[in-house]
Parts: sequence; structure tokens; C-alpha cells
Amino acid sequence: MNESRILLYYRFAPLADPQAVMMWQRTLCEKLGLRGRIIISEHGINGTVGGDLAACKRYMRETRAYAPFKDMEFKISAGGADDFPRLSVKVRPEIVTFGAPDEIKVDENGVVGGGTHLKPEQLHELMAERGEEVVFFDGRNAMEAEIGRFKNAVVPNVETTRDFISELESGAYDELKDKPVVTYCTGGIRCEVLSVLMKDRGFKEVYQLDGGIVRYGEKYGNKGLWEGSLYVFDRRMHMEFGEDAAELGHCVTCAAPTRKFYNCADDDCRKMILLCTDCAESETGSTCGADTHLVNS
Repeated sequence: MNESRILLYYRFAPLADPQAVMMWQRTLCEKLGLRGRIIISEHGINGTVGGDLAACKRYMRETRAYAPFKDMEFKISAGGADDFPRLSVKVRPEIVTFGAPDEIKVDENGVVGGGTHLKPEQLHELMAERGEEVVFFDGRNAMEAEIGRFKNAVVPNVETTRDFISELESGAYDELKDKPVVTYCTGGIRCEVLSVLMKDRGFKEVYQLDGGIVRYGEKYGNKGLWEGSLYVFDRRMHMEFGEDAAELGHCVTCAAPTRKFYNCADDDCRKMILLCTDCAESETGSTCGADTHLVNS
């Protein structure tokens, strides 16, 4: 049986012809039998794909052969093509949608004017130096933080990345503007943009966790500052950095510990909710309140 893997990656770099890059990437993935999601814009590329290990290695090699992507870093995890329903390669105004394409400037070195990058060990050095003064700021959707987050992190009340600008401008976080703020997200891409948006709105000392939660978890597992599970956007739904990961989430019906999300099948809802196995299988406890069958996302 062939080994398979999932690749998580992004690269901010100016692209003169995003449409041509999209066509090349789609053809390459189809040739290699990879499935997943790739977004391309004039700012660069953002992708998650899965397939046979040999195909993934060839994909990395051929993608890095394109000059703007030569330094692109790939994060490799367990999984494969079966974790994705199809291959989707699209051109959009932004490779991560904050609704601010004109606010982001990119050169050959990446995003211009973002936060100071911190590798996992540098984050620990900052914590040792500044202690409780440091504020962790979650750059993901609030739902993702329900099953995992950094200790004592600020979790903005956002459902999508498009909500961040209005949230930052609401005044709710003005008290943080003079503090050292460390932004973090799954693989680092959302913080590349979020840190710019924060600095543009008066946050004076902004950092971003280099490589995101993925790189931090690979280095420190569950022995560092991260707690719980990492939400991922494929059929796995979540991943852990060891068998001893804490279960931070709670079933919306019975409050039992859980890390598993489900899609409510109520057409008026379609909300993702946390459920324990017993409640997910129960006819009465498996929805947000509507008497409909629940489908596992």
C-alpha cells in the first residue's frame, strides 16, 4: 500500500499572471492525482493538497522550480487525497480572504509591513523575557479555538476572516495596542495579513508565530503553551500533537468533553457544533434544536 500525505503551504509573492499559474497548478495536481484546495491571487498562493507520498514529493519539487515559489515551505502531515472531496484550484482577489486586498502589499520577500516573525523557540524566549505582559491573539475563526488554543489567548468573536477588520475597529481590543501581541493561526498565513491590519490600526508591538500552530506543535507537542486539538479544513476535522492532548471542547447538548464537530442538518442553521459520540448518535441530542438528521462534516 502506498504511503500518502497532506501538504499545507503558502507563499506571498507578486504574480503577474495568476490565471496562468492557476492553470499550471491544476494540470500539475491532476497529473499527480492530488486533491485539495488551492487559491491563487496576484499576492501569491495558498494550498492544502493530499495524495501519494511520491506524488507529494514531486509536487513540491516542481512547484519550487517556479521562481516566485522557490523558497516555499511545506508542512507535511498524515492523510491523503481521500481527505478531500475533489481538487479545487481558483483565482481570487486574496489568498486568504480578509476583504482588504488593497491594504496588503507584497514583494519578493513576502508581505510588506507585517509583524515580527517568531520561531517556536523565540516565542519561548519572548515569554521568558516579558512574561504575563505578552498577549496571545488568535487569528482564526472563534469556532476553531473551541477545541484548541494557546493558554490565556484572546479569541476574537469572529465567524470568518472577513469579520476581523470590523472587530479590530470596534474598540474591544484597544487596551492591547501598547502590549506585545503574538498572533497565531493554523499554518501562519492568516497572521501574515492580520498582523498588517493590526499595525495599520495602531497596535504597536505585533508578532506572528512563524509556521503557525503546526510548527509549534511539531516542536513542543503538548508540553508547551498550546492546549488541545488543532482544527483542520479537511475530512480529518482535527489533529493532535500526541495522544495526551487535552479535550477542551464540550458537547453542546450534555457538556461532555469532545473535539468532534458536526454539521447541523437544519436548513435554517447549518452551523457546526461540538457533540460527543452519544449525543451525535441520539435522535434528540444531535442537532441545534431542529428535528433533523445530523450529517458528519
